[in-house]
This record gives sequence, structure tokens and C-alpha cells, in this order.
Amino acid sequence: MADLDPADRAITAADFVAMAAIRNALALHSRGVDRADAALIAGAYHDDATVDYGFFTGPAAALATILADAQTNTPPTLHRTGNIDIRLHGDRAVSEAYVVAYVEEAAQQRLVFGRYLDRHECRAGTWRIAHRTYVLDSNVNRPNTATHAPASPDLAHFAPWGGKGAADAGRALLALHAANAGSLKDTPAMTTDTALADALSREAILRLVAGYCRGVDRGDADLLATLFWADASVVSGVVNGTGPEFAQGIVTFVTTHLEASFHAVGNAWIEVSGDHAVGEHYVIAHARGTGFSTLTGGRYVDRYERRGGEWRIASRTFVCDWNSNAPVSFDPGGFYAALTTRGCFGPADPVHALWASLPRTTTAPALQA
Repeated sequence: MADLDPADRAITAADFVAMAAIRNALALHSRGVDRADAALIAGAYHDDATVDYGFFTGPAAALATILADAQTNTPPTLHRTGNIDIRLHGDRAVSEAYVVAYVEEAAQQRLVFGRYLDRHECRAGTWRIAHRTYVLDSNVNRPNTATHAPASPDLAHFAPWGGKGAADAGRALLALHAANAGSLKDTPAMTTDTALADALSREAILRLVAGYCRGVDRGDADLLATLFWADASVVSGVVNGTGPEFAQGIVTFVTTHLEASFHAVGNAWIEVSGDHAVGEHYVIAHARGTGFSTLTGGRYVDRYERRGGEWRIASRTFVCDWNSNAPVSFDPGGFYAALTTRGCFGPADPVHALWASLPRTTTAPALQA
């Protein structure tokens, strides 16, 4: 498979478009599993695709039904892909994607660490999975400490919760955003120029998502304010309001109540239609405060608009799927003592020096056509 390694050649515009489509297919698979939707799962595969999951080896269409049926009556799950490495060769590709899966049972919460080893093919202009092998690397199993949506929530601090099928709040929000943004369905007849423009839009949106995490985790209200349109709406559970209100409110909250904040996103699914787009991004967040440590898994369900050539978030809702609560176990010494570069709120965090070391530019690196 040496011919699939792009390390010795430039990435072309066609490569860039293909990789964006493959990442969307990977995200679609996770969405389908977590929503217990066999049609969504199958949509990530070609009709004749095969899989090897260990417990099942055979047609991907059969696996889609097995997974959807197994998920239907369980608490919300979350399959978060990341570290996606794609190697292309014409209309074929292979990829490795790391996946963290959250599975909840009555007495236990499980984190399963594994990888998807996939072969992809582009047929009639559409990239889908042709074969998948699942690799298990490790897992963590702990007593269930989850708290779920209260019967009478404080609506000023409320975020919707995930579910299966049509009951999922995120699914309803995506349908609403798609309706407001116009048609966001796949267009196999899309021209190369349009496909490249859409892929570039996805990259701009991914930068917004990364900036959001950095803005919250570094307590940077000025950065957060640049990511939302002034009339944007935000439902985070902690702060609900306009984009500017959220930027100030969330920074006040994290810097007042937390000692550390960490938001890691993955499994990005983005559909673009002209100057409008919708997206769903999986997030695992860690919050550490005095006496408590909380892990939360959920999704950002977004609508984006491009105005004057600039993409910003027009609507963001956090949908909570799971959480795990425990006493603080943070240890600054011992095993960790030699790791002397530490994160913090404010301008002392080392990321600010990193950004300052690079001259500012308004243009993206050119792609080889």
C-alpha cells in the first residue's frame, strides 16, 4: 500500500475535497450508532461493503441493523472519532481513526478505546466505506455516577439531553437548521469548483469550533466574541443568550468556579449550502473545581452563516449525552512533576506565545490544483 502514502507529494485540491468527504462519512457512522438509526449507519457504507468487528463479520448492511437494534433501548452513547489519518490513491483510500466510545449501563459507565481501520472508495462521485475492521485497544469500567436531566430543571441553566431516534434533541435541531438554511442534501453532480469551495468552508468552520474550545478553556472573552454573529443564539446550559452575552458569561463562570477547563472536540459533521451550513461536533469536556471533577460528553449542534465573506456561528446548542462525577484526583506532583508546562486561564497560557510567534496573515496556504 506504499502508493497510498501522500508524504512524498503535495496534497491537491482533489485530495482536499476527498478527505473532507471521508471525514463526513466517518462522522455519519457515529451519528447513526448513537441515534440508533440503521439508515444513517448504512449511509456511511457502500451497498456491498463488508465489516469485521470480531463479534460480527459480514455485510455492513447487516451490522447497521444489529447496532441500531442493540442501541434502541439503552441510555445515550457517544462514539467520538479523532486522529483521522487518510491515505489517498485516485478513487481509493485507506484510513485509521481513533474512537472513544461511551457506553452506560445501570451499574457501570464504560469508556472503550479503539480504532477504525477502513478502506474507502469513491463511486459516482460519492466517498463511502468499502470495508471496516474494528480494533480494540483498551477500556475503562467504573461505577455509574451519571446524573441525568432533572424532572424540574432550572431553565436558566438548562441544556437539552440526547436520546435515540426522533427523541434526540440534536436531531430535531439539525432538521430545524437545515430547513432554515435551505437544501443541504448531497449533490453528486456537484462541480469540482463547488466541492472545493465547500471543503474550504468546512475548514473555516472547523477553525471556529477549535477557537470556541480555546476561548472557553483559556477564559478569553474577546476571542469568543469573534466567533459568533452579534445576533447569534447560544444554549450551553451554563449560559443561555446571545453570542456576546455568552462570551462574557461563560468566561466569568469558568474563571470564578473552575480551576481548569478542557474541551476536546471530534467527529465533525458539516454540510454546506452556499452561505449557510449546519454542523454537529462531539465534545468531551473536563471541569475541575474545588472538591469536584466532572467529565461530560455531548454534542454542539450548530448553524453557521457567511456574511461579507466571513463564516461565524449563528446558533449553537449543547446537547448533553452523559456525565461522570467524582472527587478531585488531580495530582500536580509525583508522576506529573516533570511536566512543568501547565495550562491556565488568561494570557499566561503558553498557546498565546505560540500564536504570537507566527506573523498574522489573512490568506490560507494555496492548494495545488
